[in-house]
Amino acid sequence: MKDLESVSRLLNSYSKAILADLQIRKEATMGDPVFRLPSSVFLVLFGDLMNMIWFWALGAMLIAYAVLDGYDLGVGTISLWLTRTNEERRTALNAIGPVWNGNEVWLLAAGGMLVVSFPRVYAVGFSGFYLALMVVLWLLILRGVSIEFRHQIGHPMWHALWDAGFWFGSALISLLLGVALGNVLHGLPLGAEGSFEGTFTLMLNPYSLLTGILSLAVLAWHGTTFLRTKTEGELLDRVRRWSMVLWWAAAALVVLTTAATFVLRPTLVDNYWAHPIAWLLPITALAGLVVGLLCRSEARDRLAFLASTVTIVALLGSAAASVYPNLLMSTISPEYSLTIYNAASSPHALLTAFIANIFGMIGVIVYSTYVHRTFSGKVRVGEPGY
Repeated sequence: MKDLESVSRLLNSYSKAILADLQIRKEATMGDPVFRLPSSVFLVLFGDLMNMIWFWALGAMLIAYAVLDGYDLGVGTISLWLTRTNEERRTALNAIGPVWNGNEVWLLAAGGMLVVSFPRVYAVGFSGFYLALMVVLWLLILRGVSIEFRHQIGHPMWHALWDAGFWFGSALISLLLGVALGNVLHGLPLGAEGSFEGTFTLMLNPYSLLTGILSLAVLAWHGTTFLRTKTEGELLDRVRRWSMVLWWAAAALVVLTTAATFVLRPTLVDNYWAHPIAWLLPITALAGLVVGLLCRSEARDRLAFLASTVTIVALLGSAAASVYPNLLMSTISPEYSLTIYNAASSPHALLTAFIANIFGMIGVIVYSTYVHRTFSGKVRVGEPGY
């Protein structure tokens, strides 16, 4: 025990000595313009630019997750009632089997980079959305377990159990992700210190539930357009029919949610008037919906999937353009909102993290591209898989 106390005192003394030495060095160099010059030049050249770059970098990562894992979630949402036999459900699972876990990397990467780039948003968001995030985490686990456990035992009751888990997890995740986006657009009760002053039930407001239902419909449509590129025969015919049904649901909800957004938050259109180029985003979303409606024939299955992809990208891009430069808006007072300026790390930290992020994301993009190209084409149940 005495030896441990001695080691503890030695470590404390050593750490105090290091801090004292750093303080002396800081005071000694503070007045020297030679030491201030690099920081001054950096702030002039990259100050606010890095904040803006990180906003759109995080937005791009979340959009990539919505597109890639979105069709996984969509397939799960429609799987229980669109597929009718064990072979058809195996086909749906094998369609996403090689890629579903890799697609989740984008969500994890965005959360990790949020810590480095905008730590205050990470702290407030994860504390305010704590219960919702835990629910999403367990649902992600349920979905993964359902996919991997289903084929372990060839009994109908075993299959039915994990089919229900796959559907439930996918549908509820799709809904909750939309609810989260709705709260970002609607605003949260953030106090003067940037603290969350609400409850979980407060986040389940009518507008956020509407965006949740929109997310559920759009991702379900996205899932059907993906299956159009992977299935054959009777299942493909059924998928095509439901693709058009879900298109009408998604289009109606896009119009309804857009109208509700402008009624609830009319200031969200200000960025579009200030930067007219931003109108290209909602116009692109409209074009994606129109193309999706026109893709009824067999020859346009890939174009239908491209249309749903473009629609999701443009809708989320429009949402990002609406709230910029806010990250979390306060419903108590606009002054309490967290923006890319008051919630960001230092410019040096943003630049260093961005350089590291580039290398990491290049690796993810290369891997994802390779896997999608390797497992492209139609799925056949007779092949090894789920």
